[in-house]
Amino acid sequence: MTADQLLKFLVEYQREEGCTAADVATIMQQVCRNRHHSSTRRGLTLEDFFYFLFQDDFNGPINLQVHHDMSAPLQHYYIYTGHNSYLTGNQLNSDCSDLPIIKSLENGVRGIELDLWPNSAKDNVNVLHGRTLTTPVPLLKCLKSIKQHAFVKSPYPVIITLEDHLTPDLQAKVAEMVTQIFGEMLYCPESEYLEEFPSPEALKHRIILSTKPPKEYLIGSNCINNKDNGETTSTSPIEKDSSDEEQSLREPFDKKGLRHALRTNIDHKANRLSLSEQGLEKAASLYSADVLKFTQRNILRIFPKGTRVTSSNYNPQTGWMHGAQMVAFNMQGYGKCLWMMHGMYRSNGGCGYVKKPDLLMTRSPNNEVFDPKSPKPIKKTLKVTVYMGDGWRLDFSHTHFDAYSPPDFYTKVYIIGVPEDEAKKRTRIIEDDWAPYWDEEFTFPLRVPELALLRIEVREHDLSEKDDFGGQTCFPVSELRTGIRSVPLYDKKGQKYKSVRLLIKFHFE
Repeated sequence: MTADQLLKFLVEYQREEGCTAADVATIMQQVCRNRHHSSTRRGLTLEDFFYFLFQDDFNGPINLQVHHDMSAPLQHYYIYTGHNSYLTGNQLNSDCSDLPIIKSLENGVRGIELDLWPNSAKDNVNVLHGRTLTTPVPLLKCLKSIKQHAFVKSPYPVIITLEDHLTPDLQAKVAEMVTQIFGEMLYCPESEYLEEFPSPEALKHRIILSTKPPKEYLIGSNCINNKDNGETTSTSPIEKDSSDEEQSLREPFDKKGLRHALRTNIDHKANRLSLSEQGLEKAASLYSADVLKFTQRNILRIFPKGTRVTSSNYNPQTGWMHGAQMVAFNMQGYGKCLWMMHGMYRSNGGCGYVKKPDLLMTRSPNNEVFDPKSPKPIKKTLKVTVYMGDGWRLDFSHTHFDAYSPPDFYTKVYIIGVPEDEAKKRTRIIEDDWAPYWDEEFTFPLRVPELALLRIEVREHDLSEKDDFGGQTCFPVSELRTGIRSVPLYDKKGQKYKSVRLLIKFHFE
C-alpha cells in the first residue's frame, strides 16, 4: 500500500476528511519503525496495514485531543467530579490519604471533595469522613498534593469542595493555608455576586474553592434549607452542601424545599445546589423541567446516598440527562456505573470538561425544555460491526480463563441513554480461540444520540461457573469516529490493558 492509497483509505473509508499527506507519512514511518526498525520503506505490506488498524494511538475510536468549545460559561459543561476523594476504600473504616486524590487528578478528575474536621487537639485540621472509623490525613498534605498534581493531566480548573466542620479559628487557619499554598492559582471572583460563571478556558490553571460555614453558623440566615441532603443554598459564587449524608430524610418538595430552590434560582446566576441521588430521582420524576431550567443557568451537584458504605456508585445518566454538571462519584467504587463515568470523560481529550449537548441548554419559543421521557423520532442509526479481538494471550496467563483449553469469548454491546434508546446485543460464542473472529453487525436506532453511551464488554463463557471478565470500555456515541477502529479494553478498575484490542467498525446513517 502506497502513501496515496493509505490517504485514500483514511479519507474515503474512515471519513478522516482533515487527514493530510503529512499525517500519512507520520503513520507510515511509525509503523515501519515499530515493525521493521526502519522508516525508509516505500509502502505498507498487508501485515503492516493490519498492524496499523490495531494501533489505537493512530486508529482509535475517539479523538484524543481537546476539541470542544471551552469558552462557554462553566454551567455549559459536565465536570469530572469525585466524592470523598481522600478515601482509599469504604466509607466506614478505610484509610484517608492524599494518594487517591493524586490518582484522581492524574486521571483527569477536576472536582475534589475534602471533609474538614478538627484534630484531636483542636488546633489543626484533618481530612476524614466524620463520625466514622476512617483514619485521618492532614489537610496540609492534601492541599500540597493537589497543587503538585492539579494540572498534570489537564490545564482546566480544579474545583475543591470543602465540607466544613470547623470552628471560626480553624476556618481562619484554613484560609491562610490555602492562600499560602495556592497563591495566584487561587481563583477569587471580582465581586460577591457573579453575573455569569467564567469559562473553563478563562480559568485554566486555576483552583476554585467551593465552601461555606458549617450548618451550625447558618441557622437563622437568609437561606433555603433542604434537609433531604443537608444542602443550604444562598447566592455566593459557588456553593457547597454542609453535610451530605448526616441529615435524616424528609420530603423536600414543599414551598421551602427543593422545588422552591429550583424555581427561585432558575433565572438567577451564580448559584450551586447539591442533591443526593435520591433527591435527584424525586426531582427528575416530579419536576423534570424545573431541574433542566435550573441547570441552564446554575451548577447542580449530585452525590451518592449515605447508605453506599462500600463506596458503590449510582447510574449517572439521570443527572446528565437533566444537565447536572457535577455528578460526584466514589472513584474507588469499581463497577459498571464507574465504567460509564470513565467513558464519558474519555471524550474531549480526557481534559475533565465535556460540553453539554445544545439540546440541554436551549428552550423552545414556548419556554419548554428537553424532556428525556417524551417520545421522539429516530434521529440517527448507529451500526456497530464487531470483527475480532486479540491481545489476551499477551496480557493474561494461558490458564487464566480455562486450565486446559483456549478461552471461549463473546462480546456484549450496550447503548445507554434516554429510555427509548436503551439496548443490548451480544455476539455468538467463539470456542477455543485466543483471537476470536465474530464479524457480526448490530443496528441501534437512536432518538437522542447526543446523550447516548456505547458500552462494550467481553466475557469468557464458562459452563460450570459465572462467565469470566475479559475487558470493557465505554464511549459517548457523539465522540465515535467512523470506520474500522482499534478499540482498547480496560480492566475492572478502569486500567487500560497493554495489548487487548477489539477491531470494530462504526457507521452512522
